[in-house]
Amino acid sequence: MANIFTNAVKMYDELMTKADSRVEGWALMSSPWPSILICVAYFIFVRMGPTFMANRKPMDLKNLLLVYNFSMVILSGYIFVEFLLSGWGNGYSYGCQPVDYSNSPKAMRMARVCWLFYFSKFIELLDTVFFLLRKKFNQVSFLHVFHHGVMPFSWWFGVKFAPGGFGTFHALLNSFIHFLMYTYYGVAALGPEFQKYLWWKKYMTKLQITQFICVALHASQLLFIDCNYSMIFVYWIGAYAVIFLVLFADFYAKAYKKPQHLKDHNANGVVKNGVKSKSS
Repeated sequence: MANIFTNAVKMYDELMTKADSRVEGWALMSSPWPSILICVAYFIFVRMGPTFMANRKPMDLKNLLLVYNFSMVILSGYIFVEFLLSGWGNGYSYGCQPVDYSNSPKAMRMARVCWLFYFSKFIELLDTVFFLLRKKFNQVSFLHVFHHGVMPFSWWFGVKFAPGGFGTFHALLNSFIHFLMYTYYGVAALGPEFQKYLWWKKYMTKLQITQFICVALHASQLLFIDCNYSMIFVYWIGAYAVIFLVLFADFYAKAYKKPQHLKDHNANGVVKNGVKSKSS
C-alpha cells in the first residue's frame, strides 16, 4: 500500500512538471482537489436535494432567476467575444493550432479567458440548484447532471496544461450556445406573456447537436495530421463530443418525434443540457 501511494505521488509530481507555470497562482489552479471536492459536493447535493425538498414547498425564485439568467447572458457573451479576440477570430488556424505558452498580451488574454470559461462552469452548477429548490426534479436528468458535473473538473486540466490552442474551439462554440440558451431562459423567466417570443426553443436543441458535430469533426483532424498539440486532450474532446451528440440526438428524437398528442402534452419546454424546462 505504501508503494502504491509513493508511486501515485511520484506520478502526480511528474505530471505537474508539465503544467503551465503562468496559471500557477490563479484561483483554484494550484491543485485539482478544490475542483474535485466541488464536483463531489455537487453530486451529493443532486442525490440529497429531492429528499431535502420532499416536505417543503417549491421556492419562488422568479426575481433571482431573472438576475441569474441575464447575468449569464452577459458572462457567456463576454467569454465568446474574448475567445474570438484572443485567437479564433484573430489569427488562430482552424486546423493545427498549438498552444502559445509565451507571456505575450495575446497569449495571456487567451489563458485568462480559458480560466474564466473554467470558472463559469462552477457558476452553472446553480442551474441544478435552482431546479431542485423549485422541485423541478424531472429536469435534473442524467444528461444534465453528467454535463454539469464533469465539465469543471475536466477543464481544470485544460487550463492547467493547455490554456489555449486547438482544444479551445469547443469552448468557443459552447460559450455561444450558452449565450443563446440563457437568453431564452431569461426571457422565459419574465412570465407567460413573453411566451410568444420563445418560438425558437426547438432550434436550441438543433444548435446543440450541431455544436457537437462541429467539435467532433474539428477534433478528428488531428488523427490525420501532425500537430504540436497534446493528443490526450484531442481524444477527450472528441469522445466528449460524440457522447453528447448521441445523448442530445436521443433526447431530440424522444422530445420532438413523439406522436402529436404527446407533443401537445409536453410542448412547454426547451432543452437545457438535455432537459425540457418549463418557463414558469
